[in-house]
Amino acid sequence: MRPANQTENSKFETRNSKQIRIPKLEIWTRIGCAIRFSNLFRISSFGFRILFLALICLGANIQVAAAQVSNLKRDQEVVFFPTLACRSGSNCWDLNIHGCVYEPEKRTLALALIRAALGLEHVSLTPAENKLFAERARLFMVDHEGGRKIVVRIGDEEFTLPKSGANGHFSTVIQLSDAQVEKLRSLSALQVVMPAKDSRKFAGDLNFFNDAGFIVISDIDDTIKITQVRDRKATLRSTFLEPFRPVPGMADVYQGWAQKAGAQFCYVSASPWQLYAPLADFIRSNGFPAGVFYLKSFRWKDESFFNLFQGPEKYKPGVIEPLMKRFPNRQFVFVGDSGERDPEIYGALAREHPQQVAKILIRDVTEEGPDAERFKTAFRELPPALWKIFQDAAEIADLVH
Repeated sequence: MRPANQTENSKFETRNSKQIRIPKLEIWTRIGCAIRFSNLFRISSFGFRILFLALICLGANIQVAAAQVSNLKRDQEVVFFPTLACRSGSNCWDLNIHGCVYEPEKRTLALALIRAALGLEHVSLTPAENKLFAERARLFMVDHEGGRKIVVRIGDEEFTLPKSGANGHFSTVIQLSDAQVEKLRSLSALQVVMPAKDSRKFAGDLNFFNDAGFIVISDIDDTIKITQVRDRKATLRSTFLEPFRPVPGMADVYQGWAQKAGAQFCYVSASPWQLYAPLADFIRSNGFPAGVFYLKSFRWKDESFFNLFQGPEKYKPGVIEPLMKRFPNRQFVFVGDSGERDPEIYGALAREHPQQVAKILIRDVTEEGPDAERFKTAFRELPPALWKIFQDAAEIADLVH
């Protein structure tokens, strides 16, 4: 198995897990050594027996050398963000693989530091809140691991991914044929190939997006999850101390769109990637449709620290516009809330791509009402039927069909 190229347009070298490939130069080098070795025994039948046994052992060594596995240490883990698979040409699909290698943080001192940084050092916590705080705060204190090789199995084939960078992240594109994708649709998962003595399991989800139909771009905080982002103390509590709570009725609405209109979902949030695991669990446990996540890159030790403070008007278009270009024949439904800048962001995108935007739906958490001057400005030049301000999820249940 050879490592894959890291550019998006180049194909990965693939092999069936039962096949062995050896570079030709290496084969001839080893055969040449074997021939020279046989010259020592050219007058003896015993020598040929020795040569035969040597070649058998050589074959065994080749098989061992060819078997690629991930080189994660025992204290290192890997998380995969849901993989977006989309058609890139005739008989060709791109699988966008993205994940992170990290070492979990277990020191109590680190927890105390982050608690102080969040201004919670004097807040009295219940045992349940303390437990939840420890679980979520540790996600921000992990030690990212660079230089790790990850080998994944997708169906019956294996791929060696580019090594993780200094920030622990790795990403690349794997290209598969239509026939390969059809086999994978029922699996919808990739797995890390670990050494034989390491029984740990790491897996990621595959999401196959077709060329036509609806794509729902959904915000998370205060759109489908109650966060109260306009209140800093409430935001801290809902993020670190409380179980995530769904906005009533939104899961049923999304499931209705998925089942009746075939809608597929991209969850785009300004939350950092460290919250991916609890957010993914929130989506699953509350009955929201599976989908692809786009979260901010954030790390204490480098310039990505400042990404956490980047305004959504810069971050979100940078995620959404490439998706619109990738799926030019799909209709997009934008769902957000009035707590931050969703109306302005979605309105600007709709003016830029009028043929692709089917609906803009804004949950009114600021109680401004649909006639507010803000919304008229945000949605200027757009048809009134294109956008809707709502408070109850039932108001938008039948708008995507």
